[in-house]
Amino acid sequence: MKRLAFGLVVSACLITGNLVARASEKDAAAIVDKAIAAMGGEEKLAKVKAASWKAKGTLTFQDNETEFTTQVMMGGLDRYRSEFESEFNGNPFKAVTVLSGEKVWRKFGDQVRELEQSEVKNEQYNVRLQLLPISLHMLKGKDYKLETAGEEKIADKEAMVVKVTAPGGRTFKICFDKQSSLPVKIVADIVGFRGDEFTQETYYTAYKEFDGIKRPSKYESRRDGNKFIEFEVIEFKVLDKLPDSTFEAPK
Repeated sequence: MKRLAFGLVVSACLITGNLVARASEKDAAAIVDKAIAAMGGEEKLAKVKAASWKAKGTLTFQDNETEFTTQVMMGGLDRYRSEFESEFNGNPFKAVTVLSGEKVWRKFGDQVRELEQSEVKNEQYNVRLQLLPISLHMLKGKDYKLETAGEEKIADKEAMVVKVTAPGGRTFKICFDKQSSLPVKIVADIVGFRGDEFTQETYYTAYKEFDGIKRPSKYESRRDGNKFIEFEVIEFKVLDKLPDSTFEAPK
């Protein structure tokens, strides 16, 4: 009799746990759906097969602030090119990162290096995080798991938090403004280009409409609580296509 009672209790707990988990997933999906609608709708977001944008801002490294400009080009979630230009100690500096499927190249100055496979996985993850503001519909894919994770106050505004488990098992959190439904913050553990690990918080503000979709025009990122980068998008274009050469190894 005791074994039967114990078995019933365990079964009840499992059923309750599964129901709670399903409710959490359903609520999280609803939050993401509202955000997608607020950003222009899934149909418009899905049509962004290629895009380019320019930004300017400041990078804080070892307590030194440096101004920079950057141009980014994307041709889907697995084709990405970033060109970063700045000045260090009075000398001009340019860095290029290219992701093309399972290959990644980095160019600093005149030196080009193809990344190892373990580094490629980190870069793919970092790129997808960067593309979230214009590719939020990716979270509806079967490879992503969504759960509600409470609420948070961001700049005196209430936000709903969704925990995302990405392909490969890595997790991050996105906060959505309760009033506008737009994403306002993302928190993720990332690996920098030197291999060092950080908890990075990125804040999205000043949403603007570009080519029929809303996206943040101002970004601010902190790593382990320290100021890292802030920039403003000054140009954004949705394109039909980018040349294949855009995503070849930089020369």
